[in-house]
Amino acid sequence: MNNYKQGTKCIQAGYTPSNGEPRQIPIIQSTTFKYDTSEDMGKLFDLEASGYFYTRLQNPTNDYVAARIAALEGGTAAMLTSSGQAASFYSVFNIASCGDHIVSSSAIYGGTYNLFAVTMRRMGIDFTFVSPDCSDEELNAAFKPNTKAVFGETIANPSLDVLDIERFAKAAHAHGVPLIVDNTFATPINCRPFEWGADIVTHSTTKYMDGHASCVGGCIVDSGKFDWTKYPDKFPGLTTPDDSYHGVTYTERFGLEGAFITKATAQLMRDFGSIQSPQDAYILNLGLESLELRMKRHCENGQKVAEFLKSNDKISWVRYCGLEGDKYYELGKKYLPNGSCGVVSFGVDGGRSAAEKFMKNLRLASIETHVADSKTCCLHPASATHRQMNDEELKAAGVSPDLIRFSCGIENSEDIIADIEQALNTL
Repeated sequence: MNNYKQGTKCIQAGYTPSNGEPRQIPIIQSTTFKYDTSEDMGKLFDLEASGYFYTRLQNPTNDYVAARIAALEGGTAAMLTSSGQAASFYSVFNIASCGDHIVSSSAIYGGTYNLFAVTMRRMGIDFTFVSPDCSDEELNAAFKPNTKAVFGETIANPSLDVLDIERFAKAAHAHGVPLIVDNTFATPINCRPFEWGADIVTHSTTKYMDGHASCVGGCIVDSGKFDWTKYPDKFPGLTTPDDSYHGVTYTERFGLEGAFITKATAQLMRDFGSIQSPQDAYILNLGLESLELRMKRHCENGQKVAEFLKSNDKISWVRYCGLEGDKYYELGKKYLPNGSCGVVSFGVDGGRSAAEKFMKNLRLASIETHVADSKTCCLHPASATHRQMNDEELKAAGVSPDLIRFSCGIENSEDIIADIEQALNTL
């Protein structure tokens, strides 16, 4: 399967039916699974045999879909979660605990920022936020002896900053920790962070992967390349016996390729239960089948909308890495040569009040707390997803008060642009 192109993997990866089995990934809508003997089930609980015993931890439908996403990202193992937020939480909490520290890009989704800066800090995990444009000196200065990971987004939501993955990976590895990258906006169609040194990838599958605003979900993919055993004191949860799971040492039993995801499943999913439902996993899979086709259209529409906005005198600024002269144009060419995403961020002359009036007069595009699906939508982050931030935090996240996040769907680009133009004409 590794030799196939991405479009083929969208259709074929993760599930190969045997003779007489369903051609489509089946929905195993069952909480429990029957075994002939207690000994058979005991082997599952001891992680000595593969199989399923309770959907709160694992389900065959979920695993087929996770395997497809792992193939698309070029990873060795993956797991589905109930949301992108759960994926972000698990990816960090799987290797960090009370008293530990994480370095994170400041340009991240507002919900993730709140998870890190407020909720996980209450759990005793400290975070240092650095600008994605920080110097190497500033980046290295953010690390502490108890740092356990670096976190960033390929394309930041909603500021659209492009992370220099290779540079952040180099810094992380120099300090003996993995780089975790949220690849939601780019998807593995337009960027595969593992190829640039990232170690763990997360997704809100609710966005482009589902693509139809049908189901909430998340995913974590492990590259299988980070050597946890090289730093046993930093990552005891992976390199020493887990007393909560029969004393298993994950790196010894499952190797570098499977240790991270197995621990996240056997320990975190067991205790927190943030599983994606088999029905939602099935719907997600339908979205994955057309992901490559849809991303091309999203990017085409995003590029055309960005170019229109740049030429309009009622627009004060536009952020889209596909525009020549954009701050992230060169990084975009490096990491996203085939296109970035369908999301364009911009400001309207007149500031916050003008932005609100513009959005109010849109007809085709709808105002939604959502992004990255087949229908065009928009949001004023300072009033919605990032409203918990103060002005200083908004600035650090690259979110100005006038920022409009405009998510181009897969409608005809002429209709999207005409809708924007008529709304601008009301100002």
